[in-house]
Amino acid sequence: MNLCRSLVKRLKAAAKKIFNNVAKSGSKFIYLEDLMRFMREDEALKTTFLIEGSTETGGISKRALKNWAVNAFRERRALALSLNDTKTAVNKLHQMLNVLVAIIILVIWLLILRVATTHFLVFLSSQILLVVFIFGNSAKTTFEAIIFLFVMHPFDVGDRVEVDGVQMIVEEMNILTTVFLRYDNQKIIYPNSVLSTKPVSNYYRSPHMGDSVDFCIHISTPMEKIAMMKEKITRYIENRSDHWYPAPMIVMRDVEDLNGIKWSVWLSHTMNHQDMGERWARRALLVEEMVKIFRELDIQYRMLPLDVNIRHLSPMSSTRSPSNWTACA
Repeated sequence: MNLCRSLVKRLKAAAKKIFNNVAKSGSKFIYLEDLMRFMREDEALKTTFLIEGSTETGGISKRALKNWAVNAFRERRALALSLNDTKTAVNKLHQMLNVLVAIIILVIWLLILRVATTHFLVFLSSQILLVVFIFGNSAKTTFEAIIFLFVMHPFDVGDRVEVDGVQMIVEEMNILTTVFLRYDNQKIIYPNSVLSTKPVSNYYRSPHMGDSVDFCIHISTPMEKIAMMKEKITRYIENRSDHWYPAPMIVMRDVEDLNGIKWSVWLSHTMNHQDMGERWARRALLVEEMVKIFRELDIQYRMLPLDVNIRHLSPMSSTRSPSNWTACA
């Protein structure tokens, strides 16, 4: 963990140096003409679209470059760990197959040389039946784990998955078990034979995913304000093309308690939910902008009025007033 933190610091320092070397003196962004001093135009365009935030500002900021470098390092590290775990699992499977093949070759060799007699074969078969009786369940579990790991292969190291309604990151993959890291950094170990019987949701392998924001407004809100609200929200989302796809759906879903209208904004990210922190950061920016729009248009939500009828009130037995009251002269 400390090694990863030190590497992240080095990456941020390297990204800062790259920014200072590429960007013009005093500039806060790296523009397309700055990149074209080091690469061809098509490569510069690909680089500009590759780094998040460049499409909105027209350039690459220092922060966006640092985030891109750190994310690239994390993806490369996850890929290296996945390849290492796969190689380890393959080596263990290779050893198991070597032992099995050695036993089969030994039996065939004894049969060819006529060393093995009928009594020996009967004795060997009885021992095999005994081994199957003792280790049959373990062999079945191992076979199911191998099928899950090498045939089904629903995830790799570093993928965000959901098992039994809990989101976790794949930390380590073995032949018999898989180690997950929960949101609170608690390690959870699942047998692969158990995972093969459960539905596994993989966020990393999913396409760009959608999101929704629900809110309520008062039923007396004029339709002109509602139309302006929808226009402003749509304009904001379409201007953030690095975060959202255009043409969101803003729909009226329901009426609540005859005083509120429930609305929903359905929109699509330009990424999946592998990076859950980035997802909530984008959503928070959208909610902040929606709050600003509600305040600008004076769109509110008010509770139903309550009628309070006092039929009997006992006389006050004390003449002392509360400490925060001001007595009238």
